[in-house]
Amino acid sequence: MKRTDRLFNILQILRDGELHRAADIAATLGVSVRTVWRDMATLASSGLPIEGERGLGYILGAPITLPPVALGKEELEALRLGITLVSSAQDPATARAAKSLAAKIAAVAPFGTEETGSESFVFSTPEAARAAPHLGILRRALRDRLMLVLHYRDEAGNETERRIRPLHLEYWGHAWILTAWCELSQDFRVFRVDLVMSLHPDGTAFMPEPGKTAEDFLARLTRP
Repeated sequence: MKRTDRLFNILQILRDGELHRAADIAATLGVSVRTVWRDMATLASSGLPIEGERGLGYILGAPITLPPVALGKEELEALRLGITLVSSAQDPATARAAKSLAAKIAAVAPFGTEETGSESFVFSTPEAARAAPHLGILRRALRDRLMLVLHYRDEAGNETERRIRPLHLEYWGHAWILTAWCELSQDFRVFRVDLVMSLHPDGTAFMPEPGKTAEDFLARLTRP
């Protein structure tokens, strides 16, 4: 049995949430107990919540599990490229999660689908590459409605520091664009993320207010 297939089968055994002895897993898979020990260490190092130890047995914690999904080579490559992009995030938790996910995929990917080094093509433009370290923090701030302190240099070279409410983030063909409510100017502002010098949450959250939401910004754009 291929190692990747064996790792996948071990995960299927553990998905019932019960305690399984290494000897029983070894008998089921037709391998040695020592091989199961090594495989458990590999799965645990990839970030899976494997609990237990030799002599006692192993149990899978409470992961978010997905049903088996069949991916084509191009789909797998697209997934890896996306993970490479996220792993460069400035947010440590996001970067760690991406690297852990990459390890899990590597552990179960079939032979012949190894990474090809194409991660250098993740960033389609220099602007996207410069924006990448900030994307994790921005997505978390958008999700949790966190106020951000942003140090920005515009295209003319002027530097400003602003306190903003992030409202919307999207990719405009060559650059990531952030729409926000600026507390300094008391108005909407649009920022190119590649021109952001630094940003961080200031420790406070905000609630949507009339006149300061993404919908209000769009309504202003479409107003006759």
